[in-house]
Amino acid sequence: MSLLALDEGVCYLSVTMLQRLGRRIQTLRDRRTMTQEELAAKASLSRGYLARLETGRHDPSATTLAKIAKALRVPIASLFK
Repeated sequence: MSLLALDEGVCYLSVTMLQRLGRRIQTLRDRRTMTQEELAAKASLSRGYLARLETGRHDPSATTLAKIAKALRVPIASLFK
């Protein structure tokens, strides 16, 4: 998985990595039989934003990833496995 460094000190995820991350979030959510609405509510996100994350159309912040990981009860690192 590669990162694209676009600004000094700031890295953005590549499109491929965003898609993998989105699929991983969806897989973890499905394993917990959670709907997008349920996960979004637990992570204090909108369902639409979560849907775009799951399809790789958003580059989430570290804070957003922490909220999702907490809502799924997994370490942040497990989002990238």
